[in-house]
Amino acid sequence: MKAIPLSYIARNLWVRRVTTLLTAGGMALVVFVFATVLMMSEGIRATLVATGQADNMLVLRKGAGAEINSGVSRGQAAIIESLPGIATDGNGQRLVSKEPVVLNNLPKRSNGKPSNVTLRGTSPLALALRPQVRLIEGRMFRPGTSEIVTGRSIANGFIGTGLGETLRFAQRDWIVVGVFDSGRTGFDSEIWGDAEQMMAAFRRSAYSTIVFRLADQGALPALLAAIDADPRLQIDAKPEIQFYAEQSEALATFIRYLGLFLSLIFSIGAIVGAMITMFAAVAQRIGEIGTLRALGFRRTAVLIAFLAESLLLSLVGGLIGLAAAASMQSVDISTTNFQTFSELAFQFKFTARIAVQTLAFALFMGFVGGFIPAWRAARMKIVDCLREA
Repeated sequence: MKAIPLSYIARNLWVRRVTTLLTAGGMALVVFVFATVLMMSEGIRATLVATGQADNMLVLRKGAGAEINSGVSRGQAAIIESLPGIATDGNGQRLVSKEPVVLNNLPKRSNGKPSNVTLRGTSPLALALRPQVRLIEGRMFRPGTSEIVTGRSIANGFIGTGLGETLRFAQRDWIVVGVFDSGRTGFDSEIWGDAEQMMAAFRRSAYSTIVFRLADQGALPALLAAIDADPRLQIDAKPEIQFYAEQSEALATFIRYLGLFLSLIFSIGAIVGAMITMFAAVAQRIGEIGTLRALGFRRTAVLIAFLAESLLLSLVGGLIGLAAAASMQSVDISTTNFQTFSELAFQFKFTARIAVQTLAFALFMGFVGGFIPAWRAARMKIVDCLREA
């Protein structure tokens, strides 16, 4: 079977370039929405997963789904601190951080509207446990004082959180003495202060979570066995990276499904637009179709040619939409984390997998929109085509 040359197919799109660009533009908008939704979901997941360290363990009250609704008593914290298999620093101090986590309402710089921000009580060991965190302005807070350090996203986005500014919460003033960057992880959306000062200010008698570094991954089974064997420890201990991956799941899934639903609705319009364009192409080229059939090209060749034209049209739209979506990687965005009800800053994340999924979606729209017009063109009889030409 002779195939109609691809150059002929591409030339037909170029001849109708205004219509081609309008239809491709409609598809590009749908593709842009589809791709950015996937990038948002991936960005949230990447931000939270990168927050955790593979060799850190995180302890919560048994059954607690998040740090803000967990409670670990001081007695339990002391037992956890004495467990075997915990790493030590150069001074022989165990790398354990006992941390209260609370929410506080702060006004945004952009519009003055309040939003929940995560406050974490910690210690100087926090930097040793989280090597991705580094101070970019000022210094670390001093233990036993009302000094705090703020994440980069918080310092940029909320009133009173910049270096040298003062925040008032829990009936006292807190001075911002440093700003830290955590490499675009969830800690960028937090405020840190001294754990004991935070406990006293918010009248807490229990920590929210305990974080510690494993001396060796091989020590994990023995450590978990020791926790299960002690009836005083009604706690869940899991790798920190696993905890933050679980935290990302609900929000990322919601955004992905909502966005895909909207993309599906918008795609109907794009498919109809492609179908109208291809029907118009068939109507304008009835004589050409008759000539192609008279030259010996079979119905299947005509079907494939018109279907390829629709797919090429959708590919152009897909590439335009994908390029626009890829440019969103430089945009910072924030949303509310469903697990903690606090502000979470993240970036759109573009991956090869998203590019493949997006182009496949664009080609699917082109196939659905072009099949019926292509089938109609292939079913035309030579005599009828030449008579109408």
